[in-house]
Amino acid sequence: MSPSQTRLGSLDALRGLAALGVVLFHYLPYYDKLFGHGFDIPQLLTDTLLFGRYGVHLFFILSGFVIFMTLERTRNAAWFGLARAVRLLPALWTGIILTFVSVHLLGPESRAVSFETALLNATLLHEYFGAEHVDGAYWSLVVEVTFYSWMALLFYTLRDWSKLRLAFWVWMLASYAGVIWWKQIPEGVEFLVKDLMFVKYAPLFIGGMLIYRIYRYGRPIMADSALLALAVGHGLFAYKLPYSLFVLGCFTVFALAVSGRLNWLANRPLLWLGSLSYSLYLVHQNIGYGVISWGYSVGLPGWLGVSLALGTAFLLASLIHYTVEKPALHRFRSWRSRAETAQTIGSAAKAAK
Repeated sequence: MSPSQTRLGSLDALRGLAALGVVLFHYLPYYDKLFGHGFDIPQLLTDTLLFGRYGVHLFFILSGFVIFMTLERTRNAAWFGLARAVRLLPALWTGIILTFVSVHLLGPESRAVSFETALLNATLLHEYFGAEHVDGAYWSLVVEVTFYSWMALLFYTLRDWSKLRLAFWVWMLASYAGVIWWKQIPEGVEFLVKDLMFVKYAPLFIGGMLIYRIYRYGRPIMADSALLALAVGHGLFAYKLPYSLFVLGCFTVFALAVSGRLNWLANRPLLWLGSLSYSLYLVHQNIGYGVISWGYSVGLPGWLGVSLALGTAFLLASLIHYTVEKPALHRFRSWRSRAETAQTIGSAAKAAK
C-alpha cells in the first residue's frame, strides 16, 4: 500500500470505528433508555458510549472529503448521481427488506412501519413526506442524499473553486445563524433552513471538503483557512457540552489521519471493519433491538442477547457487503469503463472525419 493509500485506508478504519461506536451506543445506553436492560451498565461505560451517537458526525466529515474527491473525477452530474445511487441503493434496499421483515417477526412492535412506508424509505425522500424511518439510523442517509444533491448542483453549475467558496461561505453563515437562533427561525423558512440546508450538519461536510482541498492542493489561502476554522468552531454552537468538544475531536482525529499520523490504523481488522461500515449501519439498530428483546423473552442473560445482536448485525452486514454492495459496484465500474471507452472511440472517429 502506498503512503497515500495508507492515509486513505486510515480514513476507512475511522469510518469503521465510528460505525462500531454508533452500534454500541444503540445496543447499550440507548436500548436501556428505550426498553430497559436486565443488567446494570457501569456508569463510566454508559458515559463513554453516549458519545457513540456522534460517530455520525465523523461520517459527515468523511463524506465531505470523499465526495469532493469524487466530484473532481466525475465528468458530469448524471454520472455522479448514478455512481452515488449504485453506492447507496442496492445495500439500502436489502437493508430495508431485512429490517422490515425482522421487526414484524421479532419486534420491537413500536418500530414497525407499513409496507407503503418501507417503499417510500427506498427513495430516501421519506422524511420530506413525513414518513417514519424503517430504521432510526436512516435519518443520516436523508441528510447525505440531500448533500449529494446540493453538491451536484453547485459543483457542476459553478465549477470554479472561487465561486464554490463563496457559496460555502453563504451556507456557513446561514448555518451559524440557524443554530444560534434555532427556535426563532421563521415558520416560512424553517423547512429550507433546518431540512434542506441542514444547518446543524452542513459545516461538517464543508469542513471535510476543505480538508480534502488541503490534502490535494497543499497550504490553503486565507479565505479557505477562515472557512475551515468556522466549520470546526460551528460545533461549539450546534451541540451541547461535552458533545461539542467531541465533534471538535472528530475534526482533529480526521485531520491527523489525512496528514498521515494515523497510518497505523490501516491494518487488516480495522480496514475490514471499515469495509462493512455502511452495511453495518443499515441493519444494526432495529434488527439488533429485536434480537435483544427476543433474548430476554427466552430467558437469555442480557449481555448474551447484546452479544447475539452484535453477531447478527456483523453477519448480515458481511452478507450484504459481499453479495450485494461489492458486486453492484464492480458491475457498475465495469459498465462505466466500457461506456467511457466507447464514447472516447466515438469522439475520435468523429474527429477523424
